[in-house]
Amino acid sequence: MADSGVDVKNVSKIFEDKTRKSVVAVDDVSFSVSKGELVTLLGPSGCGKTTILRMIGGFELPSKGDIFIDGKSVGMLPPNRRNTSMVFQSYALFPHMSVYNNIAYGPRLKKHPRGETDRKVRELMAAVGLGDMGDRSPAQLSGGQQQRVALARALINEPSVLLFDEPLSNLDVKLRVQMREEIRRIQRKVGITSIYVTHDQEEAVCISDRIILMNEGIIEQIGTPREIYEKPDNRFVAGFFGKVNFLPAQIIGVSGSEVTADILGRRFTVNQPGFVEKPGCRAEAVLRPEAVTLVSGAGSGIPAVVAREIYMGNDVEYTVRAGELDILISVRNPKVAGLIPEGADVRLSFDPASLHLITY
Repeated sequence: MADSGVDVKNVSKIFEDKTRKSVVAVDDVSFSVSKGELVTLLGPSGCGKTTILRMIGGFELPSKGDIFIDGKSVGMLPPNRRNTSMVFQSYALFPHMSVYNNIAYGPRLKKHPRGETDRKVRELMAAVGLGDMGDRSPAQLSGGQQQRVALARALINEPSVLLFDEPLSNLDVKLRVQMREEIRRIQRKVGITSIYVTHDQEEAVCISDRIILMNEGIIEQIGTPREIYEKPDNRFVAGFFGKVNFLPAQIIGVSGSEVTADILGRRFTVNQPGFVEKPGCRAEAVLRPEAVTLVSGAGSGIPAVVAREIYMGNDVEYTVRAGELDILISVRNPKVAGLIPEGADVRLSFDPASLHLITY
């Protein structure tokens, strides 16, 4: 715990619905966030991620368990007694105040010296790209600029932990990409412990040191973006995190970290340390669409027929039928690769290193 910025220990949150029936929003969740780390709570709507963020910020109190910030218990403290700042989805700016006064509001409320407050405001405005906009009102700013003001206002209080509640969901796609890069740049520069909530998988992958993937109030998996994408713990994780194929697999043998399985009538040996299932058991091989090589006509590889072709500009998606199984394949740069028509005979292949086995 000594190196942790935030520790969530066996936390549950139980609400009552309109009929006074208990609803478990968060169920015995535990995780730690290291100092300076940006961790994203990711999952579908209603999975409990925002409830956890609000409990860390003090806007909800845990029904069970405790929360620690910098090693000190804060689970039952109100928001103003926790050293956290929240960046809201709605920005929550004061419309009657200028950009400068919005950012300076916190230090003024705490009666910090005027000169020190002015220096910090101007430093942060420069850091977030608002250097010459101090006199403008929020109504004169774009959505991205308003989000920068909200970020600067949160940072000026020098919190131990910065909390983000889906801060980019109100922005258009191009601006979301720009702002997520800006948030990550500033977070790394300042080195502040951050917890970020989103339902957007791409956003989570691009911005996070680690991801906590949730479903129905529990944690399904914690890991780096690469670990979760390439080595999902279960079917939910694999299916939530990008497009995927699940290929039936029969385990033939396990030798150390090497697992041999029958997949689509062929033997593949997968390097998967920690795989504990015995030969003969049923499993599924996770195969991402971009990992499959597709060629038309006869030749080596697994025979299939193109059932559907969808041109998407930068790539083309094929659904091919191999026996009774439909497999999704993504091919980059179709301008060079060309298009394979529906009904064409094809052969597909993939490297065993692209496979990851999960059990039922």
